[in-house]
Amino acid sequence: MYTQEELDKIVDNAINNLSIDKEPHNLYQPIEYILSIGGKRIRPKLCLTVFNLFDKEIDRRVINAALSLEVFHNFTLIHDDIMDRADTRRKMPTVHKKWNDNIAILSGDTMNVLAFKYLSSFDGVNDKEIFSLFTDTAAGVCEGQQFDMDYENLPFISMDEYLNMIGLKTAILIACSAKMGALMAGAPIQVCDAIYQYGYELGIAFQITDDYLDTYGDSSVFGKKIGNDIATNKKTWLLTKCMQLVDDKQRSALNSLLDLKDDYSEQKFAGVLEIYNSLEIKYKAIEQIEYYESRAMEAVAHCGLDDRQLEILANFAKMLTYRNS
Repeated sequence: MYTQEELDKIVDNAINNLSIDKEPHNLYQPIEYILSIGGKRIRPKLCLTVFNLFDKEIDRRVINAALSLEVFHNFTLIHDDIMDRADTRRKMPTVHKKWNDNIAILSGDTMNVLAFKYLSSFDGVNDKEIFSLFTDTAAGVCEGQQFDMDYENLPFISMDEYLNMIGLKTAILIACSAKMGALMAGAPIQVCDAIYQYGYELGIAFQITDDYLDTYGDSSVFGKKIGNDIATNKKTWLLTKCMQLVDDKQRSALNSLLDLKDDYSEQKFAGVLEIYNSLEIKYKAIEQIEYYESRAMEAVAHCGLDDRQLEILANFAKMLTYRNS
């Protein structure tokens, strides 16, 4: 069995050695660029981590299938950054900022195609189930992004609406990554389903952590400008929870802050943060992150995995949820 460090190196080397130096350069250079500027690469790493729980032989077909997850994920980031008008990603200029919107859209589209190309190279056990899982997940991620954009124009959303949105936008791709690893290794179906649920709950914890870091993180570590979610009125866990807890006076103040234009971004961030702090939103977010991490482990607690397998999944969960970037 590989160590987590060895699996991480396999993923990093595979991404670094992808052959994307083609013409036209304005189509492929942005793809090389976004894949080269780092990122946590958690989806292919989770896929290989789960695969390795059941199978020691990680061949090229398995690696390519895992890479399809990372290529698809980065395709969504390129397009998300255009929609969010984000200037930086992983401390570097976003693709649309470094080139332009049209190039970014087309390069993203190409990455989507490449993701399915890499996935199609896997022709082992459960290959049809894996392809179906991936396509359903890809459609779900787009649905989640549309909900995210729709919600930007609403004054508030319910917590159920928020959880459904991030379940689609974030959690199902992490769940897909976990289950793909189990399916490729030929694990029993009840184990595959339990590991999917593990990935889903972990994905919820991951996104709440991301929301938390956008307000309470260190921009020099986080890799993105702190406060962008507040500046764009993004419906995060923090804002959604805040809307549940405010009294009438706080609600009026919060709505006034959310109406502020870009010229007042610092005032807006400071004002919203003051309301968050008065309601202890920071600590409530941490509690929820821990709650969903525990739900992830509960999902696999009784599916037949041994203590060593459960320990590996627990360590991966902690790596995702107790992070500063």
